[in-house]
Amino acid sequence: MLARVWSASIVGIDAVKVGVEVDVSGGLPGIVVVGLPDTAVQESRERVKAALKNAGFAFPMRKIVVNLTPADLRKEGPSFDLPISVGIMAASEQVSAELLGDYLFLGEVSLDGNLRPVAGVLPIAAAAKRLEISGLVVPADNAREAAVVQGLAVYGFNDLAQVADFLNDPERFSPVQMDGLQALRTSRSTGPDLKDVKGQAHARRALEIAAAGGHNLIFVGPPGSGKTMLARRLPGILPPLSFDEALEVTQIHSVAGLLRDKGTLVSDRPYRSPHHSASGPSLVGGGSFPRPGEISLAHRGVLFLDELTEFKRDVLEFLRQPLEDGCVTISRTRQSVMFPAQFTLVASTNPCPCGYFGDTIQACTCSPRAREQYWAKLSGPLMDRIDLQVAVNRLKPEEITRQPMGEESAPVRERVQAARDRAHHRFKTADAAIRCNAQMQSHHLRHWCPLDDTSRNLLEGAIRKLGLSARASDRILKVARTIADLAGDEVLKPQHVAEAIQYRTIDRMQ
Repeated sequence: MLARVWSASIVGIDAVKVGVEVDVSGGLPGIVVVGLPDTAVQESRERVKAALKNAGFAFPMRKIVVNLTPADLRKEGPSFDLPISVGIMAASEQVSAELLGDYLFLGEVSLDGNLRPVAGVLPIAAAAKRLEISGLVVPADNAREAAVVQGLAVYGFNDLAQVADFLNDPERFSPVQMDGLQALRTSRSTGPDLKDVKGQAHARRALEIAAAGGHNLIFVGPPGSGKTMLARRLPGILPPLSFDEALEVTQIHSVAGLLRDKGTLVSDRPYRSPHHSASGPSLVGGGSFPRPGEISLAHRGVLFLDELTEFKRDVLEFLRQPLEDGCVTISRTRQSVMFPAQFTLVASTNPCPCGYFGDTIQACTCSPRAREQYWAKLSGPLMDRIDLQVAVNRLKPEEITRQPMGEESAPVRERVQAARDRAHHRFKTADAAIRCNAQMQSHHLRHWCPLDDTSRNLLEGAIRKLGLSARASDRILKVARTIADLAGDEVLKPQHVAEAIQYRTIDRMQ
């Protein structure tokens, strides 16, 4: 007999519906799996055979052919164990086949018949909702994750026996209920507080501007000046994730298998800080069958690159296209996938190899040639894409011991939220896809960043003196627009442009 069960496979961070056809017929006993299965899917033959026997079901001693459709799509991972098991039980008439066309089945089976959780359930649930599938049957540990998608019946089971009972008598079971929006509200945390940072008014101001406009930021200063401390407090002053943003972020983390709590959405802005020994593929994603990298895991959040000049130059060049486009396309011989990568880049570096060039406390021991080689690791096109470039100086001894605590994160976050609300109100009538000022394109700048004569003269003088490119001048206007939003001004004023220019003064420090 023939049975058809529906499942799904992950391509990038999206899901593709996969048919699992099981034919039980006469011939020598054995299982054959066709349809471009990987090693994990091929090994499911032995897992399924042992699981069915140990769960109390009869394993048909006949020829079993399992066909995974579409045949030209590679099938990966152990998530096909459950649909193959259900297909064999249905084809051998041990369970009813009436519901098989209405549900998607996902899950790994252990040798005793229990169901184990798998990665990537949330994007599959979202795809099932789009495809108007009635429901999803998953391991119990994945049920709350999938139930975040509203309007989809999700059933979670612990073992094959419960799945068989559901197929034979579905009225006895009720779907898992989950209010993803409420869970998002109750599980948010703010992280380290900005009040721990003493002094550094200029750097704090730059951090607030970066949060309000989504601008990329680099701190340059000697060791111990507080660069890393400042960067770690950026997520705490960013606006909370909206439900749609949280769904995007959770899908990426689900595909990567990094969900710590499978019952809720990712509630906090991602903060990723890869070591400077990271390779290019680990940053942008890759592999024979591409998986998201650090920049995609930082989507809607912060990517912090500490000791930027210690990264290999060719690795840093991988960031140029994602910083411009907000996504990264990974092309391989067999497939090409696109991962979202809309993140805020925060970097820190010392001004020279010894770390003390320009320091008022300790003298620099580096030669001009050594400093030039040190900064040569950062290309001009990459620095062009960093909107805010801030020098951070060490505090004096009396500032460390006597200066009071700084402003807390909460009021800063309120100002950031107000500035983003002004920007959102401006964008929603023209381009709803834009979420912050850093995402504006050149044609947006002509409309939303008009300059008076004084402001224009300021900008032209900065371009001549600093040798700025057209891209860098556009980014000055974006920063000026954010500064105006923080001040509550609808029109750019000369003081906004002048402050934005201050953050471009270390494009090529030597």
